[in-house]
Amino acid sequence: MKYYVFFVLAFLAFEIHAQSIRKNYQEMTVAEKSALVNAFYQLRTGPDLISDLANFHSDNFNFGISPQPDIHFNLPDEPERQIFFAWHRMQMLELERAMQAIDPNISIPWWDSSTDQSPTSPLWAPDFMGQFNTAWALNRNLGGNGPLPTPTVISTVQNTGDFLVYSNDMERGATHRGAHVWTGGAMSTPLSPRDPIFYLHHTYIDKLWADWEHLHQGESSFIISSMLRYDGTYVFDGSTLPSVDPNDLITSNTLGVFYAENQMAELFGYTVNNAYNPVESFYYQYTIEVGNGFMVPSGANCKIESVNEIRLVPGFETAAGALFVGSIDTDNDILPKALLLNTGIARSQNPFEYDAAILDVNAYDLVEFMVNNIAITYSPNPFTDIIGIQMDKRIRTSTVLMYNLSGKIVASKSFNNKAYLEMDNVTDLPIGFYVIEVIADGETVLREKVIKK
Repeated sequence: MKYYVFFVLAFLAFEIHAQSIRKNYQEMTVAEKSALVNAFYQLRTGPDLISDLANFHSDNFNFGISPQPDIHFNLPDEPERQIFFAWHRMQMLELERAMQAIDPNISIPWWDSSTDQSPTSPLWAPDFMGQFNTAWALNRNLGGNGPLPTPTVISTVQNTGDFLVYSNDMERGATHRGAHVWTGGAMSTPLSPRDPIFYLHHTYIDKLWADWEHLHQGESSFIISSMLRYDGTYVFDGSTLPSVDPNDLITSNTLGVFYAENQMAELFGYTVNNAYNPVESFYYQYTIEVGNGFMVPSGANCKIESVNEIRLVPGFETAAGALFVGSIDTDNDILPKALLLNTGIARSQNPFEYDAAILDVNAYDLVEFMVNNIAITYSPNPFTDIIGIQMDKRIRTSTVLMYNLSGKIVASKSFNNKAYLEMDNVTDLPIGFYVIEVIADGETVLREKVIKK
């Protein structure tokens, strides 16, 4: 392995949030794939970050037209609450940091679901993502629903000029929804982060947002200034997660996140400061160009490693006292695959605990009914403390009834001149299945099965 160590003159300081070169999984080396799989298994042990991320996502998935903060489907009606892109970007960073604590060269790869659409794709190989279906009891049904997006769909969405329209079309359309419902199982429910493919999918969504922002600089913006989980109050494994303003997450390269494509990674516009790792490591087997505002300030430590080529181009700067290492990984993947896989990490079956939210297989398809010219939706399902019913117009008199499966009314509430009906008297109902009925001006406009979690 060849190393090139540079001590150069300059000075800068800047706070960063991450370090990674994210690439299409097809551009990963065998060693990278093995390390990624091992990291997923290892994060299920101990405090189990995968379960915590999935449960939080499920518990805060979508509360409809409600003052309670949530993650999904706030557009087009509630732009002041929408955090879809920023929340998932922070979620990817949280997982990636945890993986880099295991192996600093790990980055989450992306799956381009517009071109890679076969259930027999290498993505689903038994030694890669395929193994988790059995190991974690994910109950996938590849290709059973859909559709996945086409390149034309991606192009159309990416050409949208208005950020709020772009965000809404991305979240509700095939670009985002498609991979969830096409994969099936946990991926089609609020517990979708149980499936490792969730992270490859959302890294692709994040890449598309980064590409869009590059073409529409300054157009992304958020009205809200904090996000649930990342509001400075949430504690995981004894540590309080930071408070993050979604507007501070808009430009991915300033966060230390770079997207490689077509055997090229461009590391531009970034300042190293080792906020999370004593050595910031950027790994990519193909060509890496470093410059155009990439800076290593005094006291910082950065390593860039390629199997093929590293190019230092104009705009690359380091400071007195900084350490920058560029290396060519000539030993990569020389070891046989069997030895690469023998890392001591237990790849054993570890099904998730039962959660009623796993039954909500239509989570990414908001159900809308039209009865007597009244459009009506309800959420969340499963519910815990409240369930809200949204109609497209005010109704003079409305009644919501909740039945148990024996037909007994266990909760009811009446409303006058309301379009939004909130059932906030269901907290003490036992966990299980119920039927919710909505009567508007004497006519039943909704009767559906719901789940109390």
